[in-house]
Amino acid sequence: MTGRKKDPLRKITEEEQKWLEQISRSQSEPASHVLRAKEIIAVAEGCSYTQAAERIGRKCGNPVSQLVERFNQEGLVAIQPKHGGGAKPKYTAEERDRVLQ
Repeated sequence: MTGRKKDPLRKITEEEQKWLEQISRSQSEPASHVLRAKEIIAVAEGCSYTQAAERIGRKCGNPVSQLVERFNQEGLVAIQPKHGGGAKPKYTAEERDRVLQ
């Protein structure tokens, strides 16, 4: 097995770099956003996926690889976690608000 990355991180724009650094230092952002921003920054600095995971206290680089793949496709939106399982929401936010009114 080679150490070559299947989907390496694309070039990060200056604006993305600024936002990632801001999120990584934030005290008010959700912890998951902060950790994901730190992982992307570590990979951008040249760390392997495993090294990036170890920087934030995790052992496996596979989730970092998946995050990088999502970041390459979606940009900063990849920092936000997607639906994590369970039943799919039946109503949109607007529909919920209308029902509650």
